[in-house]
Amino acid sequence: MPARTKGWRGGLIAAGLYALAVVVGLASAWAMLRSRSALGEAVGPWQANTLAGSTQADAYTRARVALGGLLALSRDETMYYLALTDSNGQRLRSSCRYRIQGLPPPARWWSITAYADDFFLFPARERRYSLNGSTAVLDEQGRFTLISSPDEPPVSEPGSAWVHTAGDRGLMFTLRLYHPQAELAQTPSRLNAPVITPLGACPP
Repeated sequence: MPARTKGWRGGLIAAGLYALAVVVGLASAWAMLRSRSALGEAVGPWQANTLAGSTQADAYTRARVALGGLLALSRDETMYYLALTDSNGQRLRSSCRYRIQGLPPPARWWSITAYADDFFLFPARERRYSLNGSTAVLDEQGRFTLISSPDEPPVSEPGSAWVHTAGDRGLMFTLRLYHPQAELAQTPSRLNAPVITPLGACPP
């Protein structure tokens, strides 16, 4: 076989191996960015990343900020908790119905927002995407209640708010705390985490 042909084939094989390595690397990085373990400290179904917005943030944390834009402010100003599963450990789906219930967290202001698995808001004619400290109606125990579902639920829980989660895809909730108490900022696991309960049957 001519030396020129051998060189051409060798170069093609090397290029193919390089391309394969790049694809595998990107796939593993993407899986890491989307995985629950990459989010940080667990508090019930919620995950808090204590490095988000800090100069000590690792490469994956910074990539998550760039990818989703959900962890943009520094921890001195804001804390972020993400939930990808319900309180039973099952992956959240937009086609299912959930109740998110808990006590208002110790912060100057807070919000819970529903996002699709591409980190964008769900389309909603009602333009209701979240519940926050200004709009929450508390029950006799001082708890708020948020219902998420693809269809508007019947009025069965007075004071509850509703967010529309269209389609059948992955779902995540983001809990933002603006100017949280110092004890919680130092130890995110102190959060009295809201409970995420599936309502009715939810296919896996």
